[in-house]
Amino acid sequence: MMLGILLDAGHEIVEDENEAEVIVVNTCAFIKDAKMESIETLIEMASHKKNAKCKYLIAAGCLAQRYKDELLKEIPEVDAIIGNQGFDNIAKAIEDLEKKQEANYMPALEGMPVCGYRRVVTGPSHYAYLKIAEGCDKRCTYCIIPSIRGRYRSIPMETLLKEAEDLAGRGVVELILIAQETTLYGLDLYGKKTLPELLVKLAAIEGIKKIRLQYCYPEEITDELIDVMAKESKICHYIDMPLQSCSDNVLIKMGRKAREAEIRETVNKLRTRIPDICIRTTLISGFPGERRKDQLTTLKCVKDIRFDRLGVFTYSPEEGTPAVDFKRKVPEFIKTFRKNEIMKAQQKIAFAKARDMIGEKLDAIIEGRLVEDGVYVGRTYRDAPDVDGYVFIESERDLLSGDIINIEVTGAKGYDLVAKETI
Repeated sequence: MMLGILLDAGHEIVEDENEAEVIVVNTCAFIKDAKMESIETLIEMASHKKNAKCKYLIAAGCLAQRYKDELLKEIPEVDAIIGNQGFDNIAKAIEDLEKKQEANYMPALEGMPVCGYRRVVTGPSHYAYLKIAEGCDKRCTYCIIPSIRGRYRSIPMETLLKEAEDLAGRGVVELILIAQETTLYGLDLYGKKTLPELLVKLAAIEGIKKIRLQYCYPEEITDELIDVMAKESKICHYIDMPLQSCSDNVLIKMGRKAREAEIRETVNKLRTRIPDICIRTTLISGFPGERRKDQLTTLKCVKDIRFDRLGVFTYSPEEGTPAVDFKRKVPEFIKTFRKNEIMKAQQKIAFAKARDMIGEKLDAIIEGRLVEDGVYVGRTYRDAPDVDGYVFIESERDLLSGDIINIEVTGAKGYDLVAKETI
């Protein structure tokens, strides 16, 4: 949207930062690694101020929201700060800088999320993320999101449908719904959770062929949502359901609402109603106060449930969150050991599930081609971009990215599949 605003204001977007007169770094501050990457990128881009072309460096996004004063002090090359609720002022900020005026836009994190602007799709043209809400009310003890994104605010349904129609008109065939939490969509605007209704209306848009759900909290997954996923053919039988732990002791400390029994019940309900559903989750290892028996509880849950996709992050202490002050910190080497222990167990499960797919017939969306290997790279409904696996497909036809074809799985290579096109 920032790119769309800049283009509408008459600016030209360049691919090479060496050619840019204005460099905008859209930052993240969710965990330590993200903060470090953002800071390093800002410092790297600041070096371009030494050449004749780069006039202004602008920091936008979460790091800018959280550390405005520190950034302006520690990286003096930064000329403007754009907060999370202020990115619609990106073009005005450049005008202010040209007039030698202060150009920091930090509106309060409240009210309607900034939305409805023309989007420029910078990645592959056949899929796009559709952000349906901003902020979060959950207040998990490890998470800084409410402080840097604000309370949960849904984007009006009519705005989302218009945006989705525009994306479909530009060749997008797969929509990936995201928010800090998608399952609560509409509660603040319409007095009830209206994600099922939104999904039905999105599925009716001509040109959209796949809809994928991310960031669904287990305690908010309703029977109505499951029924819509089961009935609507365009909705991928895939759900991303971050759990963070399976131990009630840790879940309580984290401020999470679901407990192990509820997690297991939700998974059973999903698999009963949608037998071929692919369930992805993420876990945190080494949360303060996590004991060995908590780790074993989570490990047993992973082995029992047999998640289709799973990632583990070591706990990252974030200033401003309650968990920073919790006692019984877990040493880094133990965090890493526990992470690796879970991932080793999950690897066996994932590899076995990949082998179980051999012989299955399903469709795949083409992502590209490996010319040297003579195969196409694709994704099935079980694979979200960048985080899941791929399927390597033999085909006699010339295919383009975004084409959806029928395949038969013929082999498995670790997390990935091998297949041939079926006509």
